[in-house]
Amino acid sequence: MPAFTALEASPETYFRSIILFGRNVASYKFALAAALLGLAAEGRSVVSLEELAGPFTDLLLEHLRTVDRQGTSESSKFLTACRAHLQGGLSREDLLLATVRLGFNNVIDAFHIVNQSEVPVRFFVDERRSRGGLLLTQELLALPEVRRVQYASLPQEVEARWRLVEHAWSLELPAAVLNIQVDSTLGQLFLVDRQRRRIDLTGVRDSLNGYQKGHCFYCQQEIGLAALDSSIQAEVDHFFPHVLKTRGSRLPVDGIWNLVLACQSCNRGESGKFARVPAPELIEKLHRRNSYLIQSHHPLRETLINQTGSSEAERLMFLRSIELEAVQHLVHRWRPAYVHTPVA
Repeated sequence: MPAFTALEASPETYFRSIILFGRNVASYKFALAAALLGLAAEGRSVVSLEELAGPFTDLLLEHLRTVDRQGTSESSKFLTACRAHLQGGLSREDLLLATVRLGFNNVIDAFHIVNQSEVPVRFFVDERRSRGGLLLTQELLALPEVRRVQYASLPQEVEARWRLVEHAWSLELPAAVLNIQVDSTLGQLFLVDRQRRRIDLTGVRDSLNGYQKGHCFYCQQEIGLAALDSSIQAEVDHFFPHVLKTRGSRLPVDGIWNLVLACQSCNRGESGKFARVPAPELIEKLHRRNSYLIQSHHPLRETLINQTGSSEAERLMFLRSIELEAVQHLVHRWRPAYVHTPVA
């Protein structure tokens, strides 16, 4: 995580670090993060637990309707109450009371913890004892206006990470055999369960944007997931060009290790990459981005290790071997003509 925040220690980067690298034993963190982003748009600085319980619970219920497994523990009094509500055995009023009593017990204390330490930027202050709720900080409240493009992408990033984690839990497969696959045509990540059934997870763009901190992989221009401006819309690109598959190569270019998000100019503009091999410094950057995916743990960690190697040295050697073969097939190198201030 320190490497992830080194070049850009902005509030949204710390928020992303919580979502991508924080410990996952239940999905409450994702529900709280999404609820906080919604409250930020309202501009309210103090929120009681009773007010927070509504959006927090609704988000969990939405996920429980499709994936029952929302944590690593086999039992949870709060999730039991949520399931009872979905089955008609508990009123909404009683469920919200249960949320206030049970739903926030651990997640509020653990929210800002990444790698056993608290991130330097807080998005709320716990004032349950003095005010009965949370004091939202300026770092959170400023996101909708000051960091508009980044703020618009964050809810989709939270949802994507949540979908990946809950499905990995629900499959109950050994970590060593977890393999997230890519449907390049649909821009979708999916898993295959024990019965060989395909389970669609989430979009490639939503899953990868956070690891690039909302910037083009190549030129560092700001990009977004929401359609605020088509010129900065994040586009999925094969780092080692997809055309290699038609040039007699057997390189596994459709793996998630080889997918990045790019701006329109780098992906398909007049001076874009197209069927050229990225410059050596960009290969080093891809190695660093893939390390972020591995550090985010279940289930991206297992997928990247299976695809590229169990040690950092093996993974770098893997990329170098792909580079050599790609250059043999495609010959030409490419780098963007202009690079904005680096953030990754």
